[in-house]
Amino acid sequence: MQQSRPSPHPTAASADASATTGDYTAGKTAGETADNATSNDTEAPPTERLRIVTDLAELDAAAWDDLVARSMQPTPFLKHAFLHALHATGCAAPDSGWTPQFLTLWRAANTGDTACSALAGAVPLYAKMHSYGEYVFDWAWANAYADHGLAYYPKLLAAVPFTPVEGSRLIAADPAAQSSLLETLLDAAQRSGMSSLHLLYPPAAEAERMAQAGMLMRQGVQFHWTNPGYADFEAFLASLEQKKRKNIRAERRKVREAGITFRHLPGATINETDWIFFERCYRQTYREHHSTPYLNLAFFQQIGATMPEHLHMVVAQREGRDIAASLLVVDHAAERSTLYGRYWGALEHHPCLHFETAYYQPLEFCIAAGIRTFEGGAQGEHKMARGFLPVTTHSAHWLAHPDFADAVERFLARERPGVAAYVDELNERSPFRRS
Repeated sequence: MQQSRPSPHPTAASADASATTGDYTAGKTAGETADNATSNDTEAPPTERLRIVTDLAELDAAAWDDLVARSMQPTPFLKHAFLHALHATGCAAPDSGWTPQFLTLWRAANTGDTACSALAGAVPLYAKMHSYGEYVFDWAWANAYADHGLAYYPKLLAAVPFTPVEGSRLIAADPAAQSSLLETLLDAAQRSGMSSLHLLYPPAAEAERMAQAGMLMRQGVQFHWTNPGYADFEAFLASLEQKKRKNIRAERRKVREAGITFRHLPGATINETDWIFFERCYRQTYREHHSTPYLNLAFFQQIGATMPEHLHMVVAQREGRDIAASLLVVDHAAERSTLYGRYWGALEHHPCLHFETAYYQPLEFCIAAGIRTFEGGAQGEHKMARGFLPVTTHSAHWLAHPDFADAVERFLARERPGVAAYVDELNERSPFRRS
């Protein structure tokens, strides 16, 4: 959240990025016969078609969400409502340097159908004019290109804008569809003339598929909290080392002694006044870091209207006034229930208010609701003292220029052991009591 944001108007460069890929039929350009179609005297119809979609409004939301639900790792951030809101409100749109180029795979809905009308796969793909809002940092690569008189932008990026959350990037229900998507994605990158292709935060199994396809793999570290079934917050504290337990109690006491109380708002109960207040808090966080917010009030209002079942707001109050808030995204699915800490801000500063609003109140919510995992966002080694443990994240990269690809491959080969050693070191400093 501390990245600076570029001018919202990349002007002509955005237009250059908008005509980059094109439509494909089973790995070939639109109009060509599918690779897996047969040809005798009469050419058989294609069994697959791949098409670039520049606006999710063109696609049926229910069909998209059904596909996401059947993918390797669904998240609320992949839902039609979330991705479309980013585009429709101008947050991730050409004028802000994000040109949607969603790759979609279509198959026959029923055996014998001649039209490929059923959505069978998708990649949340963008042509990017900068590297803001990604949380996998390639600024040094861009600078190296510039130093050699080469253009790094536009580039192709498969990710959820401004969202460092692991989730399917090859959105499909079966391995064959995933393979078609990845093969076509790499082919599209080569045809596009862009510098590179990047897939951020795929699940480990998808990352392995990308590595097998020859992409360059990178690892990062986040901090997640896991709920083994705590009865209450005190039970969680009892699992920690004494010093960590004492520090958390002291931090929470400071907030109580300041007269600060909290109210929890399930998404369906968040009203217009709440959204306006929250956006003020969110904007204040960026102002204090001398940067421009990625998101706007219209975005928050839209997801509040279209996906309230996935939202939960924590509001801090003092002397009858709202003073701070955090917005959480919830995945209630029993097999993967997860709370995502995404946005926070405060209009007043009080010791430990951030920890209480963004961590301890959400942890209490997780325990009460039986939610298994709390992902607190990108980076943040300070989270370990509050019960979060390191997890490894993945990204996959392809660079068109062979010399730069070789240089990046060597860089990543040096970086990976360092990341692994860092995770090992962090695990040695686990905040939990030794059994």
